[in-house]
Amino acid sequence: MPRKTKSASPTSPSPTLALSDLHIHLAALEKEHQSLLKQIKRKRTEINNFVEQMRYLATEIFQKASPCFKKMADLDQQIHALFKEILTTRKFGKQTQKNIEYLYMNLQISGIITPKSGSDEEEDPELDELFEKPETEDNHSRQNRHQYWDSQQEVESSSASRTDESRKIRQTFLKLAEIFHPDKVKDSETQMSHTEIMKEINKAYQEGDLARLLEIEMQHQLGETIDNNSEDDLTRRCKNLEQQNEILKTQYDKLKQELRLAKNTPEGAMVSDSRKAAKHGIDSMGLMLKQLESQIDIIVDIRNFLQDFREKRITIKEFLQGPPSLRSLRAEMMEELLEEMMEELEGRIVF
Repeated sequence: MPRKTKSASPTSPSPTLALSDLHIHLAALEKEHQSLLKQIKRKRTEINNFVEQMRYLATEIFQKASPCFKKMADLDQQIHALFKEILTTRKFGKQTQKNIEYLYMNLQISGIITPKSGSDEEEDPELDELFEKPETEDNHSRQNRHQYWDSQQEVESSSASRTDESRKIRQTFLKLAEIFHPDKVKDSETQMSHTEIMKEINKAYQEGDLARLLEIEMQHQLGETIDNNSEDDLTRRCKNLEQQNEILKTQYDKLKQELRLAKNTPEGAMVSDSRKAAKHGIDSMGLMLKQLESQIDIIVDIRNFLQDFREKRITIKEFLQGPPSLRSLRAEMMEELLEEMMEELEGRIVF
């Protein structure tokens, strides 16, 4: 009796090698996609937190340091007025007059008092040369600010030039707008819900935030359905993810640059310094207020010194030597400078 051969069971055919490769490639792209979305979300949160800290610190400084700044501004005006009175009402020899003017200029150059406006008095060309360095420093500061804004404009212009990126963002926006437009539903409750979602969609679109649009899409489970056994579906999905991932990488790089630019601003540097100080248990705000109070003490001493000179309670020789607090400050600065030079010299000596 002949043996019966077993009939093949009606199972689905095994996937081809091309399909297997597509499945592996699609899985890798989806993993990269999810990772990029998480990185962008974390970086966006980091930026928002940093900007919020900048605002908080600026508000705290304004509230706590405003009385000190106001007092310093009042003292500054008094010192300028005293110098003007001394130079216009008292009679000095030519050299003494020059020495007093030179002392006045030095206080302005050193930043102890503000530079006087050019309209106050006729300027001396020789003394004007003393202000060349601060002017250069101001130009340097302005150059830094221009570089900061140029960098921001460069980021914005490079984003606008990517037509593929803009097209992909617009496509995602239109797909979401088609689904969530409030006019497409009748009941008031759904309309209210769709209105709020559309606000998020519009905001993300205006900011060119593809990651947020994709988050909304995933949140409401609106991703495209594909046939895992269809090579065309898998290929289309892979191509779509590749395009999205490239845009997300660019968006992540832009967020990193935005955070870097924020940290390089004076306000950002203050936040970074405040964080470092807090790690070491240092009250940076209290320290800043103490420094301001020390500066006020020096300015008060200068104001009193000028008043004594105006009332002729000290001689011209004593006046030209400067107030004791300023002399001790210069001595401390010289000591610090010498210490730094000695440390640098010791570091270069090889035994």
